[in-house]
Amino acid sequence: MPKAPANKPPKTKTIPYDVAEQLRTPEERAAYLDAWLEEARDDAAGIARVLRDLVRAEGRGQYPRNRCEIS
Repeated sequence: MPKAPANKPPKTKTIPYDVAEQLRTPEERAAYLDAWLEEARDDAAGIARVLRDLVRAEGRGQYPRNRCEIS
């Protein structure tokens, strides 16, 4: 006996989020780094992402995008 089609919930619409846009002041950037170091001190990949975010936040509007990306 064939199964009846399942009702799928509607897809959620998402928008891109860039944390670097929210880190506007040196105090906000310092708090972001402190929070990461408290919560995930042993997560080297996470800390690398935080540092990349901080570099992008610091340099936002100062350099072309390809100059402030860290791979």
